[in-house]
Amino acid sequence: MAPLTPRLVVPIDVKKQPWEQKVPLHNRWHPDIPPVADVTEGELFRVEMVDWSGGRIRDDNSADDMKSMDFTIAHYLSGPLRIVDSEGVPASPGDLLAVEICNLGPLPGDEWGYTAILERENGGGFLTDHFPSARKAIWYFEGIYAYSPQIPGVRFPGLTHPGVVGTAPSVELLNIWNEREKRLAETNQETLQLCEVLHQRPLAHLPNPENCLLGKIQEGTAEWHKIANEAARTIAGRENGGNCDIKNLSRGSKVYLPVFVEGGNLSTGDMHFSQGDGEISLCGAIEMSGFLELKCEIIRGGMKEYLTPVGPTPLHVNPIFEIGSVEPRFSEWLVFEGISVDESGKQHFLDASVSYKRAVLNAIEYLSRFGYSKEQDVKPKRFGGRPLPGPQLRRLPDLLSCSNDGHPPVTQGEK
Repeated sequence: MAPLTPRLVVPIDVKKQPWEQKVPLHNRWHPDIPPVADVTEGELFRVEMVDWSGGRIRDDNSADDMKSMDFTIAHYLSGPLRIVDSEGVPASPGDLLAVEICNLGPLPGDEWGYTAILERENGGGFLTDHFPSARKAIWYFEGIYAYSPQIPGVRFPGLTHPGVVGTAPSVELLNIWNEREKRLAETNQETLQLCEVLHQRPLAHLPNPENCLLGKIQEGTAEWHKIANEAARTIAGRENGGNCDIKNLSRGSKVYLPVFVEGGNLSTGDMHFSQGDGEISLCGAIEMSGFLELKCEIIRGGMKEYLTPVGPTPLHVNPIFEIGSVEPRFSEWLVFEGISVDESGKQHFLDASVSYKRAVLNAIEYLSRFGYSKEQDVKPKRFGGRPLPGPQLRRLPDLLSCSNDGHPPVTQGEK
């Protein structure tokens, strides 16, 4: 018999705000955020999701929305989902939750996305010293391809994936997160500089009740206030998975997530049409709304059997990601080398961050030789009456964008 249509457990109406959805969304990690649905092991089910901003980024040429973005909203997630076996017994702490991605894509009728550079004074990015102003690029989807009207001649196949997938932390694990991140946030930032720009960004995003959305828990109640002041932000990746941003986590992939609370309480969101090897601008993936069709398996006792703690407690583990076999087929590409020497000519000792920055800047400089500005202008420059040939690049780490002063969007990614 043919398999059944996936059961829709979290529907999304993109015309509504995140807090207006039929099934409540959330944007924090906490063990007491109640599950919105039960899912049975082996069942094929569908989860829909808003883009990470909940629809705050508009389909237009202005980057003002990104420039003034309040990042306390990040990320709006669908879930939590309580996973049970065929007997109705929920996943238990110490189990491993194998989550298979069977299908995924943009929501019908909402087939567009965006990339962006963050304003230096509002988040910045890896190259914020070179690109300090907010920029935004709009992308439209045609099947597996994306194109931007502001960047003539650029069209490439994407590798769609969720940026965030994770389970809920236990109380003990949440306390570990909050304590260690608080210690980091209290560090003297002047002593920590990543490529001379780390001081432009918070060292850690601590619990913050502002714009906190906790699913079924009503805002303003005593329970909401307690959880909102404890709940972990979703920006960092942690032991529960979370914001992993693995570009190959597409159809056929599996994620093996540790279970810390009864039922696992699986959540996901932050869909990407495509992404390079790292989000250089911090919003360098093509962000979109979308859906996942998933199946889950509970591996009883799997944390102890398959995950090795690296830290002082058995909770200091990390998920395993099994990448599927689907990927755009490219037969040639260029590789840009970066060495541990910064832009001033200063030699650093085995500094992978400086080396990576140099490699990215080398790629950007190369692109600018082929009719693209470094933020990518509206039209390619012309030579001899014809557009200059586009570079045959594959898998460039992402840059992006378009500006709010009439300059075009730009991108990154696989081209």
